[in-house]
Amino acid sequence: MSTPTPALHLRGIWKIFGEGANSFLKPSDTHPTDADLNRAGLIAAVRDANLDIQHGEIFVIMGLSGSGKSTLVRCMSRLIEPTAGEILFDGQNLLAISEKELIEMRRHKMGMVFQHFALLPHLSVLGNVAFPLEIQGVDRGAREQRARDMIELVGLSGREDYYPRELSGGQQQRVGIARSLAVEPEIWFLDEPFSALDPLIRREMQDEFLRLQGLLHKTIVFITHDFDEAIRLADRIAIMKDGAIIQTGAPEDLILNPATDYVAEFTRDVSRSKVLSARMVMRPVVPGEHLDETLAYSTKVQDLADRIVHTERQIGVIDDDGSIIGVVDRQSVLDVLVGNEPPRAD
Repeated sequence: MSTPTPALHLRGIWKIFGEGANSFLKPSDTHPTDADLNRAGLIAAVRDANLDIQHGEIFVIMGLSGSGKSTLVRCMSRLIEPTAGEILFDGQNLLAISEKELIEMRRHKMGMVFQHFALLPHLSVLGNVAFPLEIQGVDRGAREQRARDMIELVGLSGREDYYPRELSGGQQQRVGIARSLAVEPEIWFLDEPFSALDPLIRREMQDEFLRLQGLLHKTIVFITHDFDEAIRLADRIAIMKDGAIIQTGAPEDLILNPATDYVAEFTRDVSRSKVLSARMVMRPVVPGEHLDETLAYSTKVQDLADRIVHTERQIGVIDDDGSIIGVVDRQSVLDVLVGNEPPRAD
């Protein structure tokens, strides 16, 4: 079976700041050390990043402040020009296209949402959401209808004539999301979009984000420094440190099989019950065993705990086709809740 072409393919991406940065990596197969960079008076914000992001997945890039995650996502859309490397978007080399072609691609195929909402204060909600379509030259009737559809999608119907100053922080961010979706992007970049919000509103926006993804199935690159947010949203996560990607994998993989001490420390305080799924804690089915009910293999332990901890029920775990692939029971759930590690993934 052939491997599907990724939506976004990154190979050997570097972003180096300082005088002479563009010529510093000219020699082939250059992998400078910190000492090399220091001698040249240069700073590497992104170091030899390699990623394949698949169609329809939520791919989270995370790390502490200064890790390079925001610089990397800006390189993906060429808001910042990489110093070296290759970026393929649906097979097209973004670093080889003209400025005009790049502008058209951003207008029609890319959506972007940032931490600071950047709404235009003199425009209404309707005007803000319709603005990128106006830039495209879409006629007023069509762009306003599309904007109204997006406003309804994010739950702001009735506020089309409000101005940004009349909205709460969560409502302003919804406007930003609606505006980015108005162009029907193929890929959606979100750089810490909820970090400026209060915890309760942030949780609501995460719920809204997951609801929208369930409807739209976008390819999403989401930046955060919050691991709880990452494990709630992500299909896969890349952890960055000092500009380099340290490990990439599903949340469960990072918890159970940290590649380095840094990843282990980064994930140490994360509640295993939020991350581990039924698939990770199930045991084999005993022939002839009675199963009281079934649940999806992706169900998190915290979501099934109340159903099983105070009973002796045996719950079958099913795959996407509805076939039984294992059983979760009281003991396997209790082991996770009290901190006993499940078997490590192969």
